[in-house]
Amino acid sequence: MQRLIRAGLMFGNLFHVSSPALVERYNRALKHLTGKTTKLTDFHVDISGYSPEVGDELDDHLYLNHAGVNRQFILLSMDQRRCPLLNTKFSTSRGILQQFYAENEAQLFALTARDAVAGELVNSVYDVSTPARLFDIRRITIDADTTGGTVRDAKKLGRLVGRFKNDQDGWFDDVLIAEMIDLAGKTGDVVRNPVKLSNMAFDQRDFWTAHFGGMYIFQDVEHPAVIAPSGKEGLGELPLKYVFDARDRNRIAQFFELNGLTETIIEARGINSAAILRQKMDFILVDAVANSQADLAGATRGDMRRLARQHSDKLPPEFHALAALVNWAENGGPWPRIASDHPAYFYTLRAADTKDAALVNMLLAELAAKDIRQLFICHKELFYRTYAGWSEAKKAYVVAFLEAEYQADKAGARAALFGHDAPMEEPKPAKPDPVSDRIAAVGPWGAVRRR
Repeated sequence: MQRLIRAGLMFGNLFHVSSPALVERYNRALKHLTGKTTKLTDFHVDISGYSPEVGDELDDHLYLNHAGVNRQFILLSMDQRRCPLLNTKFSTSRGILQQFYAENEAQLFALTARDAVAGELVNSVYDVSTPARLFDIRRITIDADTTGGTVRDAKKLGRLVGRFKNDQDGWFDDVLIAEMIDLAGKTGDVVRNPVKLSNMAFDQRDFWTAHFGGMYIFQDVEHPAVIAPSGKEGLGELPLKYVFDARDRNRIAQFFELNGLTETIIEARGINSAAILRQKMDFILVDAVANSQADLAGATRGDMRRLARQHSDKLPPEFHALAALVNWAENGGPWPRIASDHPAYFYTLRAADTKDAALVNMLLAELAAKDIRQLFICHKELFYRTYAGWSEAKKAYVVAFLEAEYQADKAGARAALFGHDAPMEEPKPAKPDPVSDRIAAVGPWGAVRRR
């Protein structure tokens, strides 16, 4: 992993906590949330305030995310809003934090000037001991305050000011006035500068979770389903009728089509589809020859063609199918029939322009995991896990490619690959509708036809 860290591909863009004042504030917030403190005087934190160094020190990398639910956060500086979220357990968490920070930017900027803000992403579930419990997570709210309770005190002071103004004997109530003066010393003038954080709630209906081997839960689509690529055995009874794993390729493809969630790369507008497919072929080629002592360092397009010729016996069906598709696109060759049971099928797709585009691209990255660029962009948790098992030659090639081709222009690379889609699209705040949605438990599938 050191190669990834040196290239800025892992633990990159974290906020550096090095001043004694910030360390002291972090410890106050950490004590407030967890009862623990750190002895470190220099460490890095992500958007939620989680620090890999502190996790190592405490021997607990879930110290702000007990049991993987109701993630807590520590905000020391508004610069954290540009940081990644590490040890992600739910795909929606970073987007929720970003929106909360943006919505309350002025208030949080003022609060963090004097203290740390500590909070929690709250739902009604405190454990996910069974997969069915995931479906009880329906709405996420945010509870936050400074460690000194500035927001709480400001609310109380506001109520006291109201009493003072409306009570005709307020001027003569020495106890009331003394309490107001005491609170004002902590909060400042809440009349001219109100200290109030927006009450925000987020529906969590379509999401990925790292629990139980990784599950994609689609509830807010016309035809709901759960997709557990690593296997559906042992998940038990779930409130959705359709549960698929990586072996159910036809059914997953049909799920995508029925809900309008994907489009083919060839048909997508505004992208160089042939170039994207060629790059996918390169990644598949590298995967095939990485263990054959092939020299991948600084490989050019010509080098890739030479490697393909030399190791043609090792090339998998995905490579040949994409090559036929490129030949059709560039040279008018015959249209290749790539059915959903073909290993190359999911390499030919990208997410359509829907609210779930980021989640769909994340799922496609897992279903077509040899595309290391999409895997890194859309599913970093899986990328880091699979990277550990690669040969040294493949690790070196992948890091060099991502450093040169992605790190240099992240926004441009995402636009070229996904067009309309921003892979880190955030969940939308929940509508202020008190009526809870019913989980759909049926779908249209029945007998599944082969494509």
